[in-house]
Amino acid sequence: MIIKTFNSPSTTIIVTDASIKNNIAIFILYMHTFNNPIAKTVYHVVHVTSTKAELFAIRYGINQASNQDSISKIIIVTDSIHVAKKIFDLSLYLFQVHSVAILAKLRKFFL
Repeated sequence: MIIKTFNSPSTTIIVTDASIKNNIAIFILYMHTFNNPIAKTVYHVVHVTSTKAELFAIRYGINQASNQDSISKIIIVTDSIHVAKKIFDLSLYLFQVHSVAILAKLRKFFL
């Protein structure tokens, strides 16, 4: 799938990863469009859960990709499927800020 999208200038691939060690969360985001790196972002955050870090990385990636006029497809690759499911579960109060922001940006992108 990734090899096919490298040939498409209208598709952005976002790869995220988050981990916690010694109470410090580190999350990394890579963005590529048409085999060109757009962004590589590394954040170090203290006193945050890996779920919040992963949600923030996904949110940041969607924001960056949707701000480009030529992008019509966004593919997110993450090793945290449980986090991705939380985006669509608005009953989880702790993650509502990220969920609402992600869903609002996706709604605007799809319109």
